[in-house]
Amino acid sequence: MYDYVIIGAGSAGCVLAARLSEDPGCRVLLLEAGPRDWHPFIHMPAGLGRLVNQRSINWDYSTEPEPQLHGRRLWWPRGKVLGGCSSINAMCYTRGVPGDYDAWAAAGAEGWHWEAVLPYFLRAEGNARGAGPLHGADGPLAVSDLRHRNPLSEAFVEAGVQAGWPRNDDFNGPSQEGFGFYQVTQRDGARCSTAAAYLAPARARPNLEIATGALVTRIVVRNGRACAVEYRTGTHAHRAEAGGEVLLSAGAVNSPQLLMLSGIGPAHELRALGIPVLADLPGVGANLQDHLDICTLHHCPPGLSYDSASELKIAFDYFLRGRRGAGTSNIAEAGGFVRSALATDARPDVQFHFVPAMLDDHGRNRLAGDGLTVHACFLRPRSRGRIALRDADPRSPARIHAGYLSDPEGFDLKVMVECAKLSRRLLSQPALARYLGAPIHPQRTDLSDAGLEEFVRAKAETIYHPAGTCRMGSDAQAVVDPQLRVRGIDGLRVVDASVMPELPGGNTNAPVVMIAERAADLLRGRAA
Repeated sequence: MYDYVIIGAGSAGCVLAARLSEDPGCRVLLLEAGPRDWHPFIHMPAGLGRLVNQRSINWDYSTEPEPQLHGRRLWWPRGKVLGGCSSINAMCYTRGVPGDYDAWAAAGAEGWHWEAVLPYFLRAEGNARGAGPLHGADGPLAVSDLRHRNPLSEAFVEAGVQAGWPRNDDFNGPSQEGFGFYQVTQRDGARCSTAAAYLAPARARPNLEIATGALVTRIVVRNGRACAVEYRTGTHAHRAEAGGEVLLSAGAVNSPQLLMLSGIGPAHELRALGIPVLADLPGVGANLQDHLDICTLHHCPPGLSYDSASELKIAFDYFLRGRRGAGTSNIAEAGGFVRSALATDARPDVQFHFVPAMLDDHGRNRLAGDGLTVHACFLRPRSRGRIALRDADPRSPARIHAGYLSDPEGFDLKVMVECAKLSRRLLSQPALARYLGAPIHPQRTDLSDAGLEEFVRAKAETIYHPAGTCRMGSDAQAVVDPQLRVRGIDGLRVVDASVMPELPGGNTNAPVVMIAERAADLLRGRAA
């Protein structure tokens, strides 16, 4: 018997396990389908480029054919390891802007406005720059400046300034707009995932049990209350009883999937698969959102990018010289936030990630020579997709209907074209233009709007921010209430990116950590 059974040891689950087990009288079980975070490339930041092909720590999902993207199946890597996506991501630490969270509250997520969530960002953050009104210095999640910066990244920031935007040394400061270097979730040059930040210090507690290789198959509900979790390790079946609550932190794909497998979701879909309906919640799996991203690639002179860098030297500098050199790079070193010509309010609606290497198809397609990549994504998509069950087998991946560019007005496509135009504008600035060789994607620099639309449909990919599939709110379509409790089922909460009513304007890892920090207080009945 456990007080809390936590499903998923990702960005949220590790936080919950650490915070709830601070009470020595509280017994916590943390279940993770993947392995421990032993792989050395997890901890060496630049190793993320080599994690792409590590299927043992990646759910390796693909969407269903996307109608607006020429029927392409887009690859969705999701962390399947202690730390979840925080163990395989690019470590960019961004929160969005206050208006993002005020919009959550206005949409029915009472208590999630900016002034209410800021204390949890501060509690989590251990910023090497020190504390301030918008930053914490003592939190478990280490945030630091990059130890290594490629000269091409410096040129990208200067190109942003030359194009008319401000230089910004803190995307989480008073203003998000402008160009600069990302702060990263690193400590002393090593990745600081939530497994390293939260779970490692808590691992020795006698009241915390961690099970890896544990695939959860069902949440058991008795008399309207979640009372146990069934899971498998290899060929062995297990059942963990929950005397307090079951906390579902499996992510925007797996959390709705597991709810539906357990009989909680759209009744007609569950009945069609022979799953007994415990709670008819049509919103489970709906409201899927993601940041769609378009990459502009150019060749550059040899010796500048990371494409031809010596992996032996990188490893030597990192492992034998005290975590120095390019091994400490998060690869997506610099970036920017801007308002496009189509922005509908004062918040930036386009985000850039600059990569001093050629990154085609998530790095899976290695191109010859040296080059650079400008990522540009639309932060406030209107398109919505859904997660659906493939069948009633917990081992089967869910169907991901991302719904990219599906908004009826075609607004998302128009902004994605603006993203491509803005990328071209940045590349034309003197700071970068002098480094540019032949264009790669697109192959021409003079495309019309129609040509850019075709480019987007043919090449756009995810920037890895799925959210919203167990939406928080106060209306009948919401899956969880503002206390993250699943409607109609006692003793069950969802705590991860799936509860977000709308995507925040930036990378989603820091907001997920914030959600988990606040959830721990909700469970303990504590104020910020």
